[in-house]
Amino acid sequence: MINVKILHNPKCSTSREAIQILKENGVEYDILLYLTKTLSYKKIENLIRKLDIRPINLIRKSETLYREQFADKNFSDEEWIQTMVDHPVLIERPILIKGSKAIIGRPVEKVFDFLKLKK
Repeated sequence: MINVKILHNPKCSTSREAIQILKENGVEYDILLYLTKTLSYKKIENLIRKLDIRPINLIRKSETLYREQFADKNFSDEEWIQTMVDHPVLIERPILIKGSKAIIGRPVEKVFDFLKLKK
């Protein structure tokens, strides 16, 4: 069995769809409700490393909070990480983590490729 962690927001249809894919394919997974139990600076930093992206690429730019307060900011990587610590709603979702790798599961088809599942 594959053991996967998923950063999940139950209100997000894409996140719910990713969990459905895991269930339907018998993938063993742990749900991390990152809005309830917020991630530390170090955990976000580690997640960014696993995703192999810059912090700005983990920011959910469609969020109202981003558009109203952060869209015009030119933050350093460290400042963006701290912004995500302070405002976890800005973290893109869903995120699947398997070992030392992670993906943002958007579009949800990426989940199949990441876990080598048949569509």
